[in-house]
Amino acid sequence: MKIKKILISQPAPADLEKSPYKNLIHKHNVDITFYKFFDVVGIPVSEFRKTRIHISEYTAIIFNSKNSIDHFFRMLKELRETVSEDMKYFCSTEAIALYLQNYIQYRKRKVFFGNQYFSDLLEVMGKHRGEKFLFPCSDEKQTEYTKALDKAKFKYTKAPMYTSAPKDLTKFNLEDFDAIALFSPIGVRSLVKSFPDVKDRNIVVAAFGTSTHAALKENGIKLTIAAPTQSAPSMAMAIENYIMGKEPDSVISSKGDTVKHSVKNTIASSSKKTKPVIANKEVYKQRMEEKKAQAAARRAARAAEKAKKEKVEKPKAEKETAKK
Repeated sequence: MKIKKILISQPAPADLEKSPYKNLIHKHNVDITFYKFFDVVGIPVSEFRKTRIHISEYTAIIFNSKNSIDHFFRMLKELRETVSEDMKYFCSTEAIALYLQNYIQYRKRKVFFGNQYFSDLLEVMGKHRGEKFLFPCSDEKQTEYTKALDKAKFKYTKAPMYTSAPKDLTKFNLEDFDAIALFSPIGVRSLVKSFPDVKDRNIVVAAFGTSTHAALKENGIKLTIAAPTQSAPSMAMAIENYIMGKEPDSVISSKGDTVKHSVKNTIASSSKKTKPVIANKEVYKQRMEEKKAQAAARRAARAAEKAKKEKVEKPKAEKETAKK
């Protein structure tokens, strides 16, 4: 089936030209509509108080999204609580860590982050198992993140601070789209709520993450494009592979599920010290420039040493050749 129009269940990127969807639009002439399928609503402070969670009692906070950061600091303000300057912040990615700049000053705070997947963060957290972790999150009973934390045997407290509310999608005519891309179970629920007969529609369904795949299966919806895979770590790449007729490879666990080997790694590396990462753009740029300058200096030194060596050895070689 040819794909020319796609409905992406996410907000439009701030800069489409720098987004992963650029190739789909320009190279494959695909028309993309972006629309977030649900709203994130904060849980009232009166409801949160029923959990009897006192934020000041914890020594480390786990953040897996910008929503979790926004609602953590909203709740902190409404509860009129403060956190110690010694509080440690563990963020799933560097982008999430940088978002903390909206709420705290970095230079005196301890901020850690993983690389691409949540399991990367677990390896970092494994070196700080003595901390008392708080995990601000949605009110879902279990997510891929909580499963990952449980499998890695972390002691943490789940702190529901927001919930996801499905949007009405009936303003869209699904017949206008060749494919639809989903990124979360709540996105699947929103789709099914607005279009109960979606499983009978002639539309290609793409989904990111094993929990989203499972939600589709539960609702009897055929999954055609699965992501992430080894050859397509992003949704855009997975769709492009499908358009180009490439055979799909095996799905890799997304974000929170990649813990089978990570659990061993986190335990084995617990004894190693981890330096806090100061997630500050200016400091980061400065460090990168310093590293580049140091690398350039090393290359120049090697080149000079090589030239000096050649200068000494070349006459010797010429003399040897002349003797022969």
